Amino acid sequence: MKYQLSCFLFCMLLTVGVSVKAATGPKPPIEVVQETATQVIERIRGEKQSLEENPDSVYGLVDELIIPHFDFISMSKWVLGKKHWTEASKEQQTQFIEQFKTLLVRTYAKALLQYSEQKINYLSEKATKKSNLVEILTEVEQDGSDPIPINYRMHISGGNWRVVDVVVNGASLVRTYRGEFSSHI
Repeated sequence: MKYQLSCFLFCMLLTVGVSVKAATGPKPPIEVVQETATQVIERIRGEKQSLEENPDSVYGLVDELIIPHFDFISMSKWVLGKKHWTEASKEQQTQFIEQFKTLLVRTYAKALLQYSEQKINYLSEKATKKSNLVEILTEVEQDGSDPIPINYRMHISGGNWRVVDVVVNGASLVRTYRGEFSSHI
């Protein structure tokens, strides 16, 4: 399970590191995912020794390549749910967004350090009916076991494709955190 989680988190990182230029219109989301994967993998390979010597430096890599391409406001609203989001003050909402972002940065950074050249297959891109979401279907090959399906839900925000959820083996990141946080609120 830890290995699957690591693969999930690493692949999440791969999906969001390339900015989409609003002036020319956004690239298809599957292209964003593919280009990002290439960019992140090349960066990991190029900085492997440095990352091994100073594992905390991976946080900078995540901040640079990954974080700008998440829609943390939408994710936070969905994680908290409409009731809890609207009951929270603006200050509480801002604090939640920042803490949620920190949680994801730390989680994904650890997964990135465990990358071991897994192959990613890009299967398809499909629009979600009755919403502005697009889902990118991928799978990560595993030696000696079945591939792990990983789906990325993205939407346009500010002229860029941004990740709003990741589903690995049928488990939604947003739903999982929503369940965890709702029991504490």
